[in-house]
Amino acid sequence: MIKLYGIPNCDTMKKARSWLKDHGIDFEFHDYKKAGIDEATLRGWIDQVGWEPLLNRRGMMWRKVPQQIKDSIDRDSAIALMLETPSIIKRPVLDTGDAIHVGFKPEQYEAIFK
Repeated sequence: MIKLYGIPNCDTMKKARSWLKDHGIDFEFHDYKKAGIDEATLRGWIDQVGWEPLLNRRGMMWRKVPQQIKDSIDRDSAIALMLETPSIIKRPVLDTGDAIHVGFKPEQYEAIFK
């Protein structure tokens, strides 16, 4: 089963969910706000794509992070931060069962599901 991770009110999430529905692709939605993210799943993603693509440094949650943490961010502190504040994970994260994909662009999804 394809799984889409994120938060429901994010514009990019809305676009990704609409794209999947419009293309008849069944998926399960995992809401970080309600269900969080477990450490094993997060570490599995990091093993596949690295921690840096998963850390959303453009969003409001990143702006709230104390500067000393931003200045010294590394793999371990990024993991702790993402577990504590899952909405700081870049959205969406798409798990196709074969691979993890971060972010959404229509052409990216076209390539994934061709």
